[in-house]
Amino acid sequence: MDDLIRPVVVAPMAGGPTTTALVTGAADAGALAFLAAGYKKPETVEDELRAVRNIPHGLNIFVPMPPAPDVEALERYRRLLQPEAERFQVDLPPLRLHDDDSFGAKVALAETYAVPVVSFTFGVPERTIVERLRRAGSRVLITVTDRDEARRALAVQPDGLIAQAGAAGAHSSTTDPAHFQGDTSAEQVLAEVRACTDKPVIVAGGVMSAADAYALLEKGAAAVQCGTAFLLADEAATREAQRDAMLKRVYQKTVVTRAFTGQPARGFANRFTEAYSKAAPIGYPAIHHLTAPIRAAAAKLGDAGSLNLWAGTGHARARTGSVADLVAHLTP
Repeated sequence: MDDLIRPVVVAPMAGGPTTTALVTGAADAGALAFLAAGYKKPETVEDELRAVRNIPHGLNIFVPMPPAPDVEALERYRRLLQPEAERFQVDLPPLRLHDDDSFGAKVALAETYAVPVVSFTFGVPERTIVERLRRAGSRVLITVTDRDEARRALAVQPDGLIAQAGAAGAHSSTTDPAHFQGDTSAEQVLAEVRACTDKPVIVAGGVMSAADAYALLEKGAAAVQCGTAFLLADEAATREAQRDAMLKRVYQKTVVTRAFTGQPARGFANRFTEAYSKAAPIGYPAIHHLTAPIRAAAAKLGDAGSLNLWAGTGHARARTGSVADLVAHLTP
């Protein structure tokens, strides 16, 4: 895998920021960037794969999660959100308890296009899927957040692991959302996961400079994966409300919340997280679909206080510039 994994890996940023221009620019700068298949129709994923097929790239796929454990809690949360629907003059959709995000179709696309590196988030794919992808020529990575998840992932024989710290922005890949606190550093989760395997371990969470990257590479990381560090890249399609909030330092701290999607995710503490984090039950993707109209309306109005502004703990050090400039700033 050393021939594919570069010291700096640009994380998949589902929901908009990741673009084919970002992936292409990263490759030109000597980094490996992942397309984000999450939330997209297979046809859109295929168009993006065609656009980058001649350069080094990765594709991240969401593993379907088990059904929400408490449907009644989801119904209560839906009622609690009704004032938000009225505020933005939208209708809350019926609860959608299961959505596999076209998992099978996206795996098939990765196989058909022989994507160089395929990563999985939110769980462990079946071993037969890993074997299919490897036969197609892909290297397979699985995202984990602790020792137990690493051991389960290793059972399906991936080529390596992505150790995601609690400091990382956006969704945690934890399979234990009820107990996830988001309090682990990149150094901590790297040591925990590396103790389980000799396979390459990429580490994610809070890496914002070459010094950060060097420290983790010295501790045995195969590479560092960065997302927040690229949110302000010229090539990133980060929502204007978030870009503006970051540039103006509107928000000073991040929190881990289930308020927007039902899965723990780190983002800026804003009006919405303060109002709903304590009440939000476990329930991805049901809550993701439930809040989608609210978030869409808020984005259209530029209302950052009602948006999921995903960002990691290192957000204050995010820089503007081309992806090439940012890769250079992160490369030891």
